[in-house]
Amino acid sequence: METTTPATPIPAAAPIQQLHHYAYRARDAEETRHFYEDILGLPLYHIIQSDHVPSTGEYCPYTHFFFRLHDGSFIAFFDLGDDEAALPSPNTPAWVNHVAFRVASVSDLEAMRARLQAHGVEVLGVTDHHVFKSIYFFDPNGVRLELSADVASAEQMERESHEARARLDAWTARKAQWRQDRAQGLAAGALKPQQNDRPEVAARAVSPQTS
Repeated sequence: METTTPATPIPAAAPIQQLHHYAYRARDAEETRHFYEDILGLPLYHIIQSDHVPSTGEYCPYTHFFFRLHDGSFIAFFDLGDDEAALPSPNTPAWVNHVAFRVASVSDLEAMRARLQAHGVEVLGVTDHHVFKSIYFFDPNGVRLELSADVASAEQMERESHEARARLDAWTARKAQWRQDRAQGLAAGALKPQQNDRPEVAARAVSPQTS
């Protein structure tokens, strides 16, 4: 009589403690260092240099350098030694992909806006997202950055967290129907969300301009 070997149990998900680092391509290491260390105040903390990529083994000389945030996480860059910047994604608006850092208060946020502007950096905001406020700007490599300061209470965020899965499930169901409608030629354009959390933005966009 054949016996079957029990399947190896799948390990439980290990607790992910925090972001370790996010990495981008840099046109020039010193240009990037000046921006992140001298302007944003993030210390240059670690450098790795090699001719071959450890994960793939391919030949591609690089200088990989890391800037440390207050919580011990990093934003990192690769200078590939060719003075080439990363190209923007052809199908994604420039405001979509970005890295957001948190500061302690709205006053810190406003101080950083003034500091960036004093260094000639174009800044958007302060933008009110209801639960936090933000400013936006680009680094020398075309990476969109956001600085944010929380304004919602921990209790409010906890309440909203209990709604997140149900809202995403509703979106997923509507998207499945939209895919079917699109396949049959019944849907034109992108799917709009079932709820507008920022109606005041749309109201500003369509309001008549005054001289």
